[in-house]
Amino acid sequence: MQDESGSRRDEPPQGAMPEPAPERTSSDNPPIFNLPPGILAALALVIGIYVLQDFVFSERTNQWVAVEFGFSPVRYLYPLGEQSFAWLWTPVSYSLLHGSFEHLAFNSLWLAAFGTPVCRRIGEMRFLLFWIVSSVAAAALHALVNWGEPSLMVGASGVISALMGGACRFAFGDRQRVHARLSGREPPLLSVGQALSDRTVRVFIIVWLLGNVAIAFGLPMMGAGSAAIAWDAHIGGFLLGFFCLAFFDPYSRKPA
Repeated sequence: MQDESGSRRDEPPQGAMPEPAPERTSSDNPPIFNLPPGILAALALVIGIYVLQDFVFSERTNQWVAVEFGFSPVRYLYPLGEQSFAWLWTPVSYSLLHGSFEHLAFNSLWLAAFGTPVCRRIGEMRFLLFWIVSSVAAAALHALVNWGEPSLMVGASGVISALMGGACRFAFGDRQRVHARLSGREPPLLSVGQALSDRTVRVFIIVWLLGNVAIAFGLPMMGAGSAAIAWDAHIGGFLLGFFCLAFFDPYSRKPA
């Protein structure tokens, strides 16, 4: 049969069933936010807390939140039995607070970038435990460097630094990416020596350390606003992530 232009149209023979339309798979409709649930939950939590502080809480309430949930080294100079239990939860709760929208946005971007590969590798529950431990490690080094000072630290930068350190053990280096693509599995966790011998990892660590040394000497950092930056907490978190990821890694039989 031909149409008006004279070209022939192919029609199925009478009685033949039309071919079914191809099934649509999940890959045809990729998710808008391709982030693990753990990262989405963390982002929702820190953003939700900031929204409450910025739009709902009064100034007096925000001051109370900062004192009761921000981390301060001076708290540990006093007998723990003579104060509230804030000394117990502030080494973790400070990581959920942010002092400005710029601070929040900057940390959220880095959390999505480096938290995603770590969370996918170790799983949601281990990611939660990793967040708690790395937050405590970052606060511990900050307290050691600033012992007795009445400073107040907030922000997830120490945890994000730990995620960066952890990513150095498996996410960098061409050899690791090729192995993952060919095997369809997570790349093997590099030992500390293997990671340091990888040129990509070395360059990343050197640049990261130089940036924090510059911060220690007073160079302002994007995303910090006018507040001082706890560079020591960054280093504490990074060291925890780099040296201790194997304790959280389900693909490692023993720490390297």
